[in-house]
Amino acid sequence: MNFLGYLITGQFVAFFILALIVIASAILMLNFNKVMYMALAIGGVFVGVAGIFFLLNAEFIGIAQVLIYAGAITILMLFAIMLTHEKDGESNSKGWIHETASFVFVAILLAGLMYGIRTSTINWSPASDEPSAWPVGQNVEAVAASLFQTYTIPFEVVSVLLIVALVGAVVLARKEE
Repeated sequence: MNFLGYLITGQFVAFFILALIVIASAILMLNFNKVMYMALAIGGVFVGVAGIFFLLNAEFIGIAQVLIYAGAITILMLFAIMLTHEKDGESNSKGWIHETASFVFVAILLAGLMYGIRTSTINWSPASDEPSAWPVGQNVEAVAASLFQTYTIPFEVVSVLLIVALVGAVVLARKEE
């Protein structure tokens, strides 16, 4: 089935569902007043982006997105919010007309830009029919081999640097109390 020159497949539909989840979560994150809800909404953005990575056959990056961003970063933000005793934000409804008009203007401008790019004379076909450097389904093994064989020393140095940064953050937080 074709729609506006695009072949409608399951992957095509899944991409648009995930894109809607990402966009809706991002809009919700910007419109929430409580920081706790903002953190949960950005978790939705992270999970949607991970789904898009899975659609692109980048399983390693998708799993890393879920583990690092959707898991660790969101939990870290929630703990930071709970520990800082954040007060409820007050609603500012004075400029909602200007915000809505700005949003509509930017949305129309972006839609026009996307339409112009789609109808331009640029050839969007792939440059060649050669397979990518990493075969589909084997990118996790390729990343692991590269990470633990070629880049072992930089990987360990980064892990030590992150541990030192974490200990430094804890020391600074304790000093403020």
